This record gives sequence, structure tokens and C-alpha cells, in this order.
Amino acid sequence: MTGNTFVRQTHRWVSVVFTLAVAANFIAMTRGKPPAWVTYSPLPPLAMLLFTGLYLFVLPYARRRSGPQEGE
Repeated sequence: MTGNTFVRQTHRWVSVVFTLAVAANFIAMTRGKPPAWVTYSPLPPLAMLLFTGLYLFVLPYARRRSGPQEGE
């Protein structure tokens, strides 16, 4: 598995974790004031999504600058 594939799959799985954390946050809010760890639980996956997303966003531009690729 190449580094790019690993980052792409990590981004996908972390997005699932983030979605579940946000859903749990909303469910906890309907039952009263949630504990702080529930409220802040979406933040670590969100930070990971930021970094992996920025990497995936820049990847095509970095490839373009490195010169023509095979098949172009």
C-alpha cells in the first residue's frame, strides 16, 4: 500500500469516526447537558481530517509541478 493510498483510506475512516462522534454529541445533547469529553470528542478526528484533507488537496498540484507523469 503506497503512502497516498494509506492517507486516502485514513481520511475515509476518520470521516466515519467524526460522523459518529457528531451524532453521539447530538444524541447526548437531547438527554441534557453532556459531559465535556462527549462535547469535545469530534475535535481530534476533525483535526486529522484537516491534515489529511489538505494533503489530498495539494497532491495533484504537487504531482503537476514534479513534471510529466507516465502516460501523459
